[in-house]
Amino acid sequence: MSDDKTLTKIPHFDGHYDHWSELMENLLRAKGLWSLIENGFEEPKGEMLTEAQQTQLEDARTKDHQVKHYLFQAIDRTVFEQILDRRTAKIVWDSMKKKFGGNSKVKKSLLNALRREFEVLEMKREESVDEYFARVMTVANKMRSNGEEMTDTKIVEKILRTLTGKFTIPDLGLNALVLDYQGSSLELDSDSSLRV
Repeated sequence: MSDDKTLTKIPHFDGHYDHWSELMENLLRAKGLWSLIENGFEEPKGEMLTEAQQTQLEDARTKDHQVKHYLFQAIDRTVFEQILDRRTAKIVWDSMKKKFGGNSKVKKSLLNALRREFEVLEMKREESVDEYFARVMTVANKMRSNGEEMTDTKIVEKILRTLTGKFTIPDLGLNALVLDYQGSSLELDSDSSLRV
């Protein structure tokens, strides 16, 4: 486990559980603490422990408290008060997952709303291609995180269909287009005027 020699920015829970849980999982894995969420931690009941076992138990308790500290730092008081059982980090995590992760009906409803939002997206008159691209990618990424299959082709087709009239794109075919997620850009492989 790595020591906390530097300040760690804890992802704040803003009600979007899927996004927050990914960020928090990444943090806990980086700190070598994710196993406490996956496997949990149980206090031995009435057992005599060897000195080595006692040392391991103290280490496990300390790590569990560290994970709970991260979790409690991420939530505000109203969320904290909704978590009735706070004995271990795993119990806290599972409680948040159950309360805020949504069930399949909620996720299906959210995905349907996102599909509708994606369908009606159009470039605004005063909007730059960069801004429009960012809006489309935001909705597409939300759909992906909720289980929707969003191919590059589908996204490119959507962008091309809904650009305003001031942008003319030659009929090059979809294979000429490249979506660059890391650079957040859309490019044409020819001498076209569209380069974001």
